[in-house]
Amino acid sequence: LDMFVQLGLCVSRASASVLNLNCCLVLLPMCRVLLAFLRGSQKVASRKTRRLLDKSKTFHVTCGVTICIFSVLHVAAHLVNALNFSEHYNEEFLALNAANYRGEDPRKLLFATVPGLTGVIMVLVLFLMCTASTYAIRVSNYDIFWYTHNLFFVFYMLLMLHVSGGVLKYQTNLEEHPPGCFNPNKTLRQNMTVPKAFEEPFPDYTTEPFPEDLPVPETFVQNSFMRVCSEEPKFQSHFPETWFWISGPLCLYCVERLYRYIRSNKPVTITSVISHPSNVLEVRMVKDDFKARPGQYVILHCPRVSALESHPFTLTMCPTDTKATFGVHLKVVGDWTERFRDLLLLHSNQDTEILPIFQQRRYPKLYVDGPFGSPFEESLNYEVSLCVAGGIGVTPFASVLNTLLDGWICYRLRRLYFIWVCRDIESFRWFADLLCMLHNKLWQENRPDYINIQLYLSQTDGIQKIIGEKYQALNSRLLVGRPRWKLLFDEIAKCNRRKTIGVFCCGPNKISKTLHKLSNSSNSFGTRFEYNKESFS
Repeated sequence: LDMFVQLGLCVSRASASVLNLNCCLVLLPMCRVLLAFLRGSQKVASRKTRRLLDKSKTFHVTCGVTICIFSVLHVAAHLVNALNFSEHYNEEFLALNAANYRGEDPRKLLFATVPGLTGVIMVLVLFLMCTASTYAIRVSNYDIFWYTHNLFFVFYMLLMLHVSGGVLKYQTNLEEHPPGCFNPNKTLRQNMTVPKAFEEPFPDYTTEPFPEDLPVPETFVQNSFMRVCSEEPKFQSHFPETWFWISGPLCLYCVERLYRYIRSNKPVTITSVISHPSNVLEVRMVKDDFKARPGQYVILHCPRVSALESHPFTLTMCPTDTKATFGVHLKVVGDWTERFRDLLLLHSNQDTEILPIFQQRRYPKLYVDGPFGSPFEESLNYEVSLCVAGGIGVTPFASVLNTLLDGWICYRLRRLYFIWVCRDIESFRWFADLLCMLHNKLWQENRPDYINIQLYLSQTDGIQKIIGEKYQALNSRLLVGRPRWKLLFDEIAKCNRRKTIGVFCCGPNKISKTLHKLSNSSNSFGTRFEYNKESFS
């Protein structure tokens, strides 16, 4: 085979090794229960190490992109290999030929063999998963992303069949037939002239010196006939190494999904549903033996809305020792949340006022999977934390504020900066009662400096009070416009010299990028900012 043939085989094998590694690693960030356990246990005592778990989604995306890139290389190399197997058919080594005869149509190797056909289908599946994972499709139609991404199971089943075809082989009798050895029987059959000493039968494998009466062989004979073959070469297919790579993570993922199914198999009891302004719905519920930490999220599944679809929502209220109720706030955007709202509310147009539903009615069955970890669990582990929310992005901080309302002394947190930016003033009603109660509690305990609340109204026709006199404590903290982030960071750094401050953000990408950049910039006060961002994995 020429260099072009060898290059195709080398590229296909090398890219396959990279694909094995990434197909193994891409599943690990999706083991949510494992990540939540590591984040909440004392096994990972270092905060820096725990923060690496927050990059699980980024790690998953990186592995996915790597799979796509090296799949293109792998496919291109095998297209070259199919052509080479057809054009360079060799009758001398029949076992190594993927083609059946010289000049065989390469398309038969692609569509009429198990490795070829499974490879083509895997490329189609991977193309669907890759294109549906783009930001534009995820935002415009999340259902397409969700359904196509679940084709990963088909991809892995095809992958296990793909590597079982045994196209590539290795030699099993290297001792009897070492590379470059001399086969006297074969040479004689080809009427080749050989030295007189080689006409006698040779032992199986000799390294004894030439007889004294034999002249010193020429250079060609020394290089080419120093080893003698005792039998013809034998070849065997490689054991599918891919099975070693993916079997562990795939079994781990399947066991976790089974555990999650058993854990979430019992529906929750919905205790109340509250419609808030600006198309926000609050659902409060109870479930036996449900425990969660502030900042965690759950996955909701309502069969009457969709038999297969489910969505993550951050807990805004966690169960405690004194109450078992937990709840979520969800923004009504998209088909799933609209259908879910219509099933829960008696009238879907009741979204202009806070309306507890006390009428006796049967709510649809709702299943809760979780809880799962998020970066906001660390907000109570810093001495000083800066929490920035944009719109409905306030939900992760609501559970933190609810926890502080029950008691703050047991946590390491000693000062909290809470920044909330909304477009309309009605949105502040979602958690106005919670903020006022926490403010009043801290004043009664003589700790008014424990939390610094700043509310920003980015769009308004004029300065308004939030709701009325009931929320007077928040009116003085309402500012019109957008925060001046650089001045805000400088002020916080000045007041907390030589401390490490946790920065937590859940909101638009523009705010997130600004905060990330400022967190990484240096300041003259020796204050260090550690940036954290919400990311559902």
